[in-house]
Amino acid sequence: MDLGLKDRVYVVTGATRGLGNATARELVADGAKVVVTGRDEERVAAAVAELGPNAAGVAVDNADADAPERVISAAREHFGRFDGILLSVGGPPAGFLADNTDEQWQSAFESVFLGAVRLARAAAAELGGSGVIGFVLSGSVYEPIPGLTISNALRPGLAGFAKSLADELGPRGIRVLGLLPARIDTDRVRELDALSADPEATRMENESRIPLRRYGRPEEFGRVGAFLLSPAASYLTGIMVPVDGGMRHGF
Repeated sequence: MDLGLKDRVYVVTGATRGLGNATARELVADGAKVVVTGRDEERVAAAVAELGPNAAGVAVDNADADAPERVISAAREHFGRFDGILLSVGGPPAGFLADNTDEQWQSAFESVFLGAVRLARAAAAELGGSGVIGFVLSGSVYEPIPGLTISNALRPGLAGFAKSLADELGPRGIRVLGLLPARIDTDRVRELDALSADPEATRMENESRIPLRRYGRPEEFGRVGAFLLSPAASYLTGIMVPVDGGMRHGF
């Protein structure tokens, strides 16, 4: 199936590893060009080198006020166009109510929530018809995850923001959607499992609640992301797509 990605240009934030990187890989494999971002300059350079000549990089934090201008300008300067953005950020600190400080809440709000809002707002101003804005969120949009209180508070808010944007930008031909991963086998998920006394038992317990009985592979998420960003998904907007092996049991 031709996804229509050839020569289209996307910004993928938080793409030095994890789900952002997995999506960037699939986009490039199908002919797109990508600008990847991350906070660490060396990791950004390594990701670009691995992705090849159809990739460029910007070392920037999503929380930086100038991040939107820098990443969109990089897309136009390196590749001459800008077709969409996937907003992926590292998860905020784990913890229950009493564990997280005001500073952690503030930092997470700046990077996970406000940074994403700024980037989406800037993308909306720059994109033409057939443009797309994607958000990497979490299954916590529908059901809170124990021990991830900050994430449980911020991700559903971004989902509501994405739904509002879909209504507002749809008449201009711009699509907006969210991806809801659950247990994908990334560094982040392994780090969360490692917080328990027995990480292997925790993983087995989590897998027992997934109908497919395993964690997802990053490339499985990346292929879904690439499809949703592509012209092949041109009539999909305002939706939240679980990529979770069936972990969410509701409709």
